[in-house]
Order: sequence, then C-alpha cells, then structure tokens
Amino acid sequence: MNGISLTTICLALLLSCACWAKPNGSKNKKPKQVVPAIECDVRAGKINLPEFIVKCPAHCKETKQQVYGTGVFASISSICNAAIHSGIITNTGGKVIVRKMAGQNIYKGSNSNGVRSLSLPKWRESFVVSVGKPKKGVIYPSTLDYVPSRPTYVKTAGQKEAKPPAATTALPMTTMPEPTTATTPEPTTTTTTTPAPTTTTTPPPPPTTTKARAAVHKVRDAGLRRPEAGSAIRRPPSSPVGPDSDVSYAAPDSGYTWSETDASEITAWDHRPDISEYERWFYNFGPYLPRSTDSDGNRRVPLDTTHTRVEPVDAWKPEVNLYESGFNVREQEPVPRALEPVSQGDPNCKVDLAFLMDGSWSIGKRRFKIQKDFLSDVAQAINVGVAGPMMGIIQYGDDPVTELSLKSYSNSREVKSAVDKIVQKGGLSNVGKALTYINRQYFSDANGNRGGAPNVAVVLVDGWPTDKVEEASRLARESGINIFFVTIEGPDDSEKPNLVETNFVDKAVCRTNGFYSLPVNSWFALRKAVQPLVKRVCDTDRLLCSKTCLNANDIAFVIDGSSSVGTGNFRTVLQFVANVTREFEISDTDTRVGAVQYTYEQRLEFGFGQYNNKGELLNAIKRINYWSGGTSTGAAITFAADQLFSKSKPNKRKIMIVITDGRSYDDVRVPALAVQSQGVIAYSIGIAWAAQDELEYIATDPDKEHSFFVDEFDNLYKFVPKIIQNICQEFNSQPRN
Repeated sequence: MNGISLTTICLALLLSCACWAKPNGSKNKKPKQVVPAIECDVRAGKINLPEFIVKCPAHCKETKQQVYGTGVFASISSICNAAIHSGIITNTGGKVIVRKMAGQNIYKGSNSNGVRSLSLPKWRESFVVSVGKPKKGVIYPSTLDYVPSRPTYVKTAGQKEAKPPAATTALPMTTMPEPTTATTPEPTTTTTTTPAPTTTTTPPPPPTTTKARAAVHKVRDAGLRRPEAGSAIRRPPSSPVGPDSDVSYAAPDSGYTWSETDASEITAWDHRPDISEYERWFYNFGPYLPRSTDSDGNRRVPLDTTHTRVEPVDAWKPEVNLYESGFNVREQEPVPRALEPVSQGDPNCKVDLAFLMDGSWSIGKRRFKIQKDFLSDVAQAINVGVAGPMMGIIQYGDDPVTELSLKSYSNSREVKSAVDKIVQKGGLSNVGKALTYINRQYFSDANGNRGGAPNVAVVLVDGWPTDKVEEASRLARESGINIFFVTIEGPDDSEKPNLVETNFVDKAVCRTNGFYSLPVNSWFALRKAVQPLVKRVCDTDRLLCSKTCLNANDIAFVIDGSSSVGTGNFRTVLQFVANVTREFEISDTDTRVGAVQYTYEQRLEFGFGQYNNKGELLNAIKRINYWSGGTSTGAAITFAADQLFSKSKPNKRKIMIVITDGRSYDDVRVPALAVQSQGVIAYSIGIAWAAQDELEYIATDPDKEHSFFVDEFDNLYKFVPKIIQNICQEFNSQPRN
C-alpha cells in the first residue's frame, strides 16, 4: 500500500513539473514565417514595402509578364518572372525575397532561363531578388501592403461615389533578439520587439488581400508610397517620388530650343557619408563587386559572389530611417572562397567579345603562338564571367571557323586553356569573309549572344587582308557590331600598291577617330597592346556602333501643311519634329530621318541619308517652309512609301510618324494597310479637328500605343517621351537576329 501511494506521489510531481515547464517552452518557441502568395503579374513597385518575401505560383513564364533589366530590375517588372530570369526560382514557382533599391540610369535586357528581359533607359526605383530563405531571426511581413490603384468612380442615380479603400502600412521585417520575449494579445496584431524594454503594438490592420490593378496600356509605377503619419518607416525628403513619367518635357519656347528636365535626379540613395567604399558600391550597383585597392595599394580580397544572393538587412528598428541603417557586411565571418567554374566576371566590362585571329600561312607557327599568348593575356585581363565580359574566338584563313563560342567558357582560366589547344588552319587572310560570318552567324542567341551586352569584334591581321572588307564591315556595323582592328606589321609605302583594298582599316572600323584601330609595329610588341585594347573594349560608353533603339531606325515624318494649320502652329509642329529627332543618334549607319509635307499634293522635304549629321538635320527641319492647301493624308502615306521607305536599308526599323489636324479628303485605310504590310511601324498624332477613326486606321496595332490626340498644338511636346519610350520598348522586345 505504501508502495502504491509513493508511486502516485512521484507521478503527480512529474506532471506538475511538466505543466510548469510548458509555458516557458512556448515562450522560447521561434515565430513561424508566413509567406504571402502573389500572382505572376504583380510588380515590385506595387508593393509598399522596402523588403519582403513572397511566394510565386507555377507557370509564370507562360504569362510573359515583362521584366526590365538584368540582375537589378526596374520596379515595373514582374517579381516572379524577374526571379525566374535570375535563376532564383524555376517555372514551378517558389519563395522569393525582394529588396528595393535606388533607381538606375539604364537597365540592360538579356535572355536568361527562358525569360527575355527588356532594356529601359531610366527608372526611378529598382529591386533585386534572392533565394526565399530568411536569415536566422529575421521575420518578414506576413501581409503585403499594396500601393492603391487609382479608383474608378462610378456614379449612378441616387448613389454616392464609391470611395477608395483606406491603405494600410505594414510593418517592416524585424529581428527577434533571443533574451527578449513578447506576447500578442490578438492573432491579427503585429508586435515589433526591440532590445529596449518597450514593446510597440500596432492596431489590427484591415485586410489587404486585394491586388493592385495592373495597368494594361501604360508603363507606370507608383514607386514607394509615402507612409502615413505614425508609420515606423519614414522616407527621406530627397527620395525620388515624382510624377508618373520619369522625364518631363518643358513647354516649347520660341525657336528650336527644347529643355529636358528630370522629374527628380535619379541617383543612389546614399545619405551616409561614413560608409565603406564596398557598401556604397554595393548600394549603387547591386551584388557585383568593385575592383579596388585598399589604402596600402594592395588588392582587397572580395567576398564570394559566385552565387549572387542579396542578403537582407539584419534589423530595421521603429523610428529609424531605413536608408541610414546601412548594409551588414560580416567581415568578422569571412566566407571561404572556393574555386568555381562559373565566374561573375567584371561587371564594368559587360561585353560580348569576339576575336578574329589570323590563321593564314603568312604568319608562321612562331607568330601564331605569339598571337595565342596575346589572346590568353587578354582573357586574363578582362576577367571573363557571366556578369561581365564573355569571350569567343574565330580563326580565319580561306574560311572562318569558330574556335570558341561566347558561351563555351565562363571564366578566364578555361578560356586560356582552350586557347592553348587552338591549331593553325592556314590559308589566305580573308578578313571580309570572316566579318560576314560573325555578322550572319556568330553573334546569335544560339552562340551565346546575350542581347543586353554590346557586340565587339577585334580583328587581328598580319600585314593586310587578301579580300575586300568595306561592304562586310558596313553591314556588320549596321547590325550593331563594334569593329576594332589590331594590325601587326602593316604595309609600308612600298607595299601599299599590293593591297587588295586601300585604307582597309578606316573602311572597316566602327569610327575613324583612332579609338578603334591599334597598329603594332612588330609581333614581338603585341603583348604591349593588351592593356590599351582591354581599356577600349571595356569602355562601353564609347562603343558607338552598338545597335540600340536610338541608332537603328529609318524615321519618316509625314507633316500636314494644310490651310487649317496656320503658320504659327506649323512652326510648333516643326519644333515637335526636331525634339523627337534630337533623341536619336544620327548618321549614315545609325538612325536616318526623312520628311514629307502634304496638302492636296506632296513634297519631299529631304530623304533618308541626305543629312547624316544631327546639327545639319535639325537645321534642315527648321528651314521647312509652310505650304498651305487641302488635306490628302492617304496620298501622302503612299508618297512616303514610294519616296522614302522604298530606299530604306533592310536592317533598319522603318517608322512613320503622321501629324495632322483634320479629316482627310481621301481614304487613309488602304494606304495605311499597304505601308504596314511593308514592315513600317506607323504612329498617328492628331490635333484639334483630326478624326479619331482615321488616326486609328493609320496607327499600327495596338492603337493605344501608336495613336495620340491633343486638342492644342502647344501640347504636342508632351508626347515626345511617350513616342521614344514606345519605340525603345518595341525594339527591345524583338529578337536581335
């Protein structure tokens, strides 16, 4: 009996201890991260949080939601497709961490993981994506605060206008220190715990499951919305929140001056003068490392960026400015740098670089070996990598042969090893045939052409070519290839009569200003040209032959000169034409502009290529005299097709911009369909009494992107940025080849 009672007492004590221990155990339990789900079309700029985690659904790639940029994306990009493009998730979906950052001056498109991103000249806000695994102790918001769409007010009899729902401001992620504990009185209350003993509790937020409405026809972004009073995060006064358009165009003045004013200067948000150079570089340009030295002149050992994962900030505290908190670079916990076959490369030299090496019998085995050593030195100097330069090699003799494609090797070590194995082919020095080859076949998606990186071809030639290069070089330049020539032991005066083509270097290179040509007196001095050449090919701002939306067009302006326009308004139309023209790069191999004025009759003011200098072209526009008469728009479109587009170059994008202020006396539908069937992209701009149905007939589909109307001539300037943006978006959405 005593044994039974003793056993009972022991069991009671054990149960009592367990009951007392349970609350303490529950207090130490870590909070679970709740990941909100989004749809494929949700853009980063529509979520009013600086950093957050989301879950993407499957099959977003098929939705073809647009993405702008590579690595760092404009905030008008689809979050899920940006994550697929970066390789963070696959098309089956998954979790993604999104971090907002400052706007960039340019976003370069590329094709990656089955998603083609587009280029964008400028945007006010950016974001990067990383693997959806939060760091230890970091909790992201469980609900998303969407920037409210502009509501549509529908008023019916007896009803009041519907008011937009109140926007909510979700708290940012918080770091939970281990010793401190917190309790939540209600399930919907979010509690932020800081090292201080005070605990701040916000009232339950209203539901925020409604998605921001996607804009169909306008590329717009609300950016980071200014939080309401009392919010934990406050935006610095200099944060770039402006109107819907990044660039505002001032009203036209007298003459032909046109002012361009940024709505807000897009610079990196750096309000911290005491941060390190690495942090500033990281903040401005994303996860790629700078190539810099320390104060002693020694090379800094970079952190491992083989996997470009962007880590979240450790802690954001209430009442602390987000952009003054800095970035946490854990120098006390260095990550061991393992040798990986995939290198990021030098992001300051992001080019697709092809070398045309001379394999002719004239150079012999010894000089061929010197040429291979030169290419190995270049590969080492440019730091080959997927986020920097990619390097390929074509050997030419009688015929060109691909030795290395652009995607064959992704680091300098492998490129050098492959160069050592190249065997001389022999034959003549047919450089012209090799240039035709790289233009038609080498710079292709299948060969590793990235689209967003400039195409550069460096021709190494011993003496001089054995065929003509002028025509092949011109076609290559017009396709956007920047051609450099390295001529070793070029012809002297006594040998020049033997040349197949005189002045072959000037006829071949991108520009004849000396930047694209490097004469080398001796093969034994070739290695001295490594650093000068690398410096030039990596200077992407000076690669003037890169094919872009601004240098690959034939643009025809079809201008209404009827009596209803009047002399003063006609000068305003010419100023609009000049403002659009000023945005493009003008030359015989870049964008060309022609103009037709019409009434009942038509007059060719100037044709494509008649003015190959921007200054001369703008003066020619200014000198157009007002004609006056009737309005036959259909006949004018046919005239432009016959007199201008029939002479357009095959590798140019043909664009027609029709400007009219009234209804046409003839049919416009048949001429518009005829010119569009020839591949012409047609824009129509109507003023005052222009007929909307005719404007839509003239414009290429979709009408909303190509047809515009203003009630006054003085408002024409407002459409300059929209037209330029549309031209660039259409250019970037097409395959390069």
